[in-house]
Amino acid sequence: QVQLVESGGGLVHAGGSLRLSCAASGRTFSNYDMGWFRQAPGKERQFVAAITWGGGSTYYADSVKGRFTISRGNAKNTVYLQMNSLQPEDTALYYCTAGTTLWGRVPSLAPGYWGQGTQVTVSS
Repeated sequence: QVQLVESGGGLVHAGGSLRLSCAASGRTFSNYDMGWFRQAPGKERQFVAAITWGGGSTYYADSVKGRFTISRGNAKNTVYLQMNSLQPEDTALYYCTAGTTLWGRVPSLAPGYWGQGTQVTVSS
């Protein structure tokens, strides 16, 4: 079992920045790819960003490319999402996940474990 705990959400004005953190514990998870999804009210959960277990590869949703950066801590048990130039449309509940990358024409993350989520609200 893997436990994921997110932190770092909050309220920020448009154009501002936030850094989300996800701490993982439990069974060995160093071989899991890690990522972030988000879900806005009334909408489906959507992929945001992911990083491979070794940290060598990252991939992002088109809507956040150039603004968000995903990284892993040195001990590999923490993953971060640096979010810059935030916009009201980024408002959502952000979930951390541990899973496996599916390397198709466009890489995608098949999630296995989920955190409880952290709220990000961007005011205009």
